[in-house]
Amino acid sequence: RCVRSSILHTISLAQFALAYTRGWAVNCPVARVRLKARLDRANQEIALLREQIRICNARMEAIAPHRRPHYPPAERLAILELKTARGWSLARTAKAFLITAATVASWMRRLDDEGPDALVQQPAPVNRFPDFVRYTVQRLKTLCPAMGRVKMAQTLARAGLHLGSMTVRRILQEKPCPEPTRPDTKTHRSGRVVTANRTNHVWHVDLTTVPVGGFWTNWLPFSLPQRWPFCWWVAVAVDHYSRRVMGCAAFDKQPTSEAVRHFLGRTIAKAKQTPKYLVCDRGVQFDCRGFREWCKRKGIKPPRYGAVGKHGSIAVVERCILTVKTLLACLPLVPYRREAFKRELDAIVQWYNEYRPHEYLGGKTPSEVYFRRFPANRRPRYEPRRSWPRGSPCARPWALVPGRPGARVTLEVRFLHGRKHLPIVGLKRAA
Repeated sequence: RCVRSSILHTISLAQFALAYTRGWAVNCPVARVRLKARLDRANQEIALLREQIRICNARMEAIAPHRRPHYPPAERLAILELKTARGWSLARTAKAFLITAATVASWMRRLDDEGPDALVQQPAPVNRFPDFVRYTVQRLKTLCPAMGRVKMAQTLARAGLHLGSMTVRRILQEKPCPEPTRPDTKTHRSGRVVTANRTNHVWHVDLTTVPVGGFWTNWLPFSLPQRWPFCWWVAVAVDHYSRRVMGCAAFDKQPTSEAVRHFLGRTIAKAKQTPKYLVCDRGVQFDCRGFREWCKRKGIKPPRYGAVGKHGSIAVVERCILTVKTLLACLPLVPYRREAFKRELDAIVQWYNEYRPHEYLGGKTPSEVYFRRFPANRRPRYEPRRSWPRGSPCARPWALVPGRPGARVTLEVRFLHGRKHLPIVGLKRAA
């Protein structure tokens, strides 16, 4: 027992030492040392991922082949696409995905089949959408697995294909589940609901930590110090009316009130607008005399302090921070260098403001509301159903259909600055 515990202690100490060493190396003035540190970290991450995959595969191999989970049709086609891109043989593909070579060969033979023997079954949906619409939705889900049905419907509407969220749900063949009921907000809302009448009327400000690796250790207090090189501190300011991220900043340790005030001053200067109200929590950076005096000098009303988890409080900025941290978690490695981390943060903020449809805004993007642009989901749309009666409603928001119904479209996905976790979804007419 003592030997097993000592092994975990040794690994935790090694992780602690490696984090500090790599943090020094990535900021070394010698380019060769910086490159060596990046390669060493990437090689370690690859080794850990291989060990993780080995453990998962070992558990799956212990299950009888006929009892293993089956791959859905869309994932079968994705496996064949990966096989072609990697140049794998049938045996190599079967070994990688824990299936038999005969199964892969059967999928290859059924690629061009139609009807009940087709590899990708495309039964006619209830609302009689063509088969390519079904494939487009399934393909988008494969490319962006974290995107929910509402977000998928809003994203496709911005590209010109209007589908209801329930239609997307049927196409994805999800298990039927009751729709969660929305609470009666009229009777349970508190009297301090945050409202904004225009842009730059109310801003939300908050701080969060972004772990570079993991925080857990095998010794008390079972957590690494919350500072660089173990994590980054990030400050975020969000406009309440448009949900637009007005600014963000990265710090190597918990910022002081003065550092937060400098960040807000830069954000105000960049926006060329000063908010009337600031909503924040009761952190030491905000609940102090210096911050209140700074607000008074800037012409900002005394800060409004909210509480985590209360309706109408600071949920706006907390939800934004959750989205930003989820996207940062999609990175293979969170950078140690401040410049590299700030580039990733700026790319996420640009995508969040310009391309991500917001459910609260009815599928519009924060920048469309902030700059009063015509929303993309109200532009003329595609209608793939040939027998669709002109004048009948479509999935909201309603939009005109130019030309004749029955347009065939294909999915076109680009990625902002090459980041696979920042998709820009579009549609184009099929040839």
